[in-house]
Amino acid sequence: MSAIVADATEVTRGIEPVPEAQRRLSGFDLAILWGDLGVGLLVLQAGALLVPGLGTGEALVAVLVGSVIGVLLLGIAAYIAADAGVPTMVLTRAAVGVRGSALPTILNVVQLLGWTSFEILVMAQFADATVSRLTGISAYPFWALFFAVFCTAMALGGPLVVVRQWLEKFGAWAMLATTAVLFVLLATSFDLGAILRATGTGEFAFWLGVDLVIALPLSWFPLVADYDRFARTRSASFWGTAVGYFLANVSFFSLGLLYVLALKTDVAHLNGELAGFLGGSALLGLVALVIILADETDEGFANIYSTAVSTQNLLSRVPQRLLVVIFGAVGFVLSIVLQNADYEWFLLLIGSFFVPLLGLVAADYFIVRGGRYEGGQLFARDGRYWYQGGVNVVAVVVWLLGFLLYQWVSPPASLPALTEAIGGALGAVGLPFPLGSPIGSTIPSFALTFVLYVVLGRMARGRRA
Repeated sequence: MSAIVADATEVTRGIEPVPEAQRRLSGFDLAILWGDLGVGLLVLQAGALLVPGLGTGEALVAVLVGSVIGVLLLGIAAYIAADAGVPTMVLTRAAVGVRGSALPTILNVVQLLGWTSFEILVMAQFADATVSRLTGISAYPFWALFFAVFCTAMALGGPLVVVRQWLEKFGAWAMLATTAVLFVLLATSFDLGAILRATGTGEFAFWLGVDLVIALPLSWFPLVADYDRFARTRSASFWGTAVGYFLANVSFFSLGLLYVLALKTDVAHLNGELAGFLGGSALLGLVALVIILADETDEGFANIYSTAVSTQNLLSRVPQRLLVVIFGAVGFVLSIVLQNADYEWFLLLIGSFFVPLLGLVAADYFIVRGGRYEGGQLFARDGRYWYQGGVNVVAVVVWLLGFLLYQWVSPPASLPALTEAIGGALGAVGLPFPLGSPIGSTIPSFALTFVLYVVLGRMARGRRA
């Protein structure tokens, strides 16, 4: 009990560098955490997007290639996180400036509030569909409140409690069991051979499929340091995060694309059809609820906890526990109000800011700064990360160019105003729009910001020196 209390009190530490004595998570601990964060209903839906545009075999190869690239990039962020011992939004101060970090922080809080409500929405809808098939009683608001309270309670416990007292004692084993059950049911209930031989329609390019797979692990970059700041070593942070997330990403992307073919449905109806398939008996219905409890609530916990931690980068004096409760409540309200709204496109737009930001931070850490950040300097006015007035203008401009390249290569179909504005500006100088790319937007955007800041960042640092 004393260990639980000691771990729980550390959530109130705020955003200051974690002391070495409190960096307790081993590579195994982090593999458990990121393995569990890498599974869920949203990952199944993402896997379902790959087919039937790609054939089954081609889609599985895309999952493997995209997972390798994605977890390597996430592992790089995890490696940096374990060095300074601060949350991700505080970590960005080193590259964009102490005050400049306000922009990524605001974007991150907006997207995390959206993902919090979306996670609660997905869990509540799945649980409601499963239970209503067994009992005939539908109670979506109850389930939304239940999962909001449960995830908020996990966030109040903090990463160390969640990993050691929930995931390692129950969540991880339930995750492994339910993953095995889903594969066994797939193999025994459907003609798996025919599913594996399915050919694609050709409407989806292979490398765009890879780009989609990469996007899932990279979507965790704005959160990774919130948890890996508790890692014992940088190597434990890199390998634990990369291996854990890789296994989860490959498993659930594969399950998603295989089940959408097996159930003869589409991505919009996959979770409902899967709930109906599992809800065909009381036993499988209980399995479905365990899937939700063990495999999905940790995503809700991560979104609520990281929203609170990110907000402290702007409002450091507000208690973290108070912010956790506030954002848990906001997530519940949004899941009720917006349950029929189509706002996932907006979350993906916000997320496209963070691919080039990772390229910027990686270039700054490994090349410009020589592989070292000083945690204490991240809070110092007029220190080495203050730049001019608290903002590194060069880094902000490079970041913006990376975002624009991302939109140029693959503009958002749901934002016609932005698409027309970018297209008009490029057309005025004779550039094609959209540019198109055989490897999607992620890799070009990351590469541009990395290379550009290696050059401009070193030049700027040389002038300051």
